[in-house]
Amino acid sequence: MIVIGVDVHKQSVTAVAVDDAGRMLDERTVAVGSDELIGWASALDAERLWALEDCRLLTPWLERQLLGLGEELVRVSPKLTVPERRAGRVRGKSDPIDALAVARAALREPDLPRPQPGEHVHREIKLLVDHRDDLVDERRRIQQRLRWHLHELDPTLVVPSRRLDRASHLERVSRWLARREQDVQVRIARELVKRCRSLSGEITKLDQELEQRAATVAPALLELPGCGAITAAKLLAEIGPISRFKPTHNSPATAASHHSKQAQARASGTDSTAAATGN
Repeated sequence: MIVIGVDVHKQSVTAVAVDDAGRMLDERTVAVGSDELIGWASALDAERLWALEDCRLLTPWLERQLLGLGEELVRVSPKLTVPERRAGRVRGKSDPIDALAVARAALREPDLPRPQPGEHVHREIKLLVDHRDDLVDERRRIQQRLRWHLHELDPTLVVPSRRLDRASHLERVSRWLARREQDVQVRIARELVKRCRSLSGEITKLDQELEQRAATVAPALLELPGCGAITAAKLLAEIGPISRFKPTHNSPATAASHHSKQAQARASGTDSTAAATGN
């Protein structure tokens, strides 16, 4: 069997094939989106494993292509390739060195993660979580600019901190601005108020969707004390399918089960105490 390490970039893909001892057999560089690598790899060996450096923004198209053809593949974390990269660094273009490092890391690490069935569900949750975080950051920046405009217009105007995401306070600021002379700064401030309202509405819709998805994918998470919908969604986005972890004492699945059992035990103990005391 051969292992094919792949280094993916925006415009090109470099693959290096090695034997089971890590000796380099051949290399090939193709344009992104090309299917030439399959024919090249087929000519080398019928039994092969593809090792892709885990760069999720660059590799999804190649994963879909390989899985669609029934190929076996693993994902290699970039940190696992550091020793090989340092040892093999030479002058010139480094893509073949990087692909070789990926292949040798795959040989060295037998339990690398593979694509899991249904992981697109967690991928969509991560996209929604990241988009929500971007909108929250954008709203925060707009709120800061709006506060400085309001302070410059009237330093005596009191706007409580952490309240410009609430409709009632935005409405109060909007009415106050509407009563003033409509110069350039007031017009800008009113536009910022509108943008805050719009962003708050988008964030609320995302919160609702994330809550529904979290309740569908992992309802047990929402039962944990202190774990709300957004926290649960972020955990699902970062951890991914729980099936990719081996069942060990420290695994997320074991930890979640442990906390759930603790919560049930506390609830049961409270019920028992209440029954015993008659409260």
